[in-house]
Amino acid sequence: MAAEYLVVIEGRPEGPFTLRQLKEMRISADTFVKTAGMNDYKEAHEVPELRALLGFRKLSVQPQYFATLDQRLLAVVIDYFIIIGVHALFVSVIITYSEDQQSRIMTAITALLLTPFTKIIYSSVMEGSPRQATFGKSMLGLKVCDENGNRLSVNRAFVRNLAKLVSKLTAGVGYLSGFFDKRQQCLHDKIAKTLVIRERLL
Repeated sequence: MAAEYLVVIEGRPEGPFTLRQLKEMRISADTFVKTAGMNDYKEAHEVPELRALLGFRKLSVQPQYFATLDQRLLAVVIDYFIIIGVHALFVSVIITYSEDQQSRIMTAITALLLTPFTKIIYSSVMEGSPRQATFGKSMLGLKVCDENGNRLSVNRAFVRNLAKLVSKLTAGVGYLSGFFDKRQQCLHDKIAKTLVIRERLL
């Protein structure tokens, strides 16, 4: 079944309308639209189906809504819970099949030491994916993008996450600097030229 769209007309959502109706309405590229499967309204040019139907090109949209540091911190906590949970499962399996106590201890220590490195790889892959967010960020409606709102490559996301080491080496000042930045950019965001944004609210 073809998707039907709600359309914001003079500040109010109307519809839903079929694709054929949208074409007859001659909506503009910056008209806000939404289907039942979308979390929030998007401009028409941001939807591939509408670009193909109506001949729009994707416009460069400057991000407007930035994640606060407390939202970002909560996302990090969620991600660490996930990573530690996976490590704990892995350690449990090893311990179950290991009879040597020393091997059990070494496995537990190794898993603990690998946690920060796992976090860097996990965050880089997830933030460079179409999701543009780790599970923690995604749960809070946050995404990571470049300063023009575009998706990062995995390499760019890796640079961003590696740059967090610089923020940590400044005794946390690199993170706290986000409080004084209008776009909530921490030091590692400035190094990688990235932003953490919130989903747009109508």
